[in-house]
Amino acid sequence: MDLGEPTSYLTLNEGTPVLTRDGERIGTVTHVLADANADIFDGLVIETQSGHRFADAPEVATLHERGVTLALDAAQVAKLPPPHENPATLHAGPDDVVPEHLHDKLRRAWQLISGDY
Repeated sequence: MDLGEPTSYLTLNEGTPVLTRDGERIGTVTHVLADANADIFDGLVIETQSGHRFADAPEVATLHERGVTLALDAAQVAKLPPPHENPATLHAGPDDVVPEHLHDKLRRAWQLISGDY
């Protein structure tokens, strides 16, 4: 299969074929996970016969115009986890934060000044 020219994760399209390191087609790209503002590629969500799987960035060997090659063989791909929400992307609201009382602040300030921990 001619994969075309190397490309960036920024231009990778949904539906792009995904291959194992030995050339076996195992699915297609469903979603690219990245922080484009920080220019960080995090990985791919891949649609396989057994459902969606997450391939972390180090498991992705090459990105091309017409295909992605993983650094994994078929047996390793079968063990890839399903995607899940990144806990770092969860946002805490006002109800999730424990309020800090004035006496706690004063006690910590006194401990800092006095050296009494």
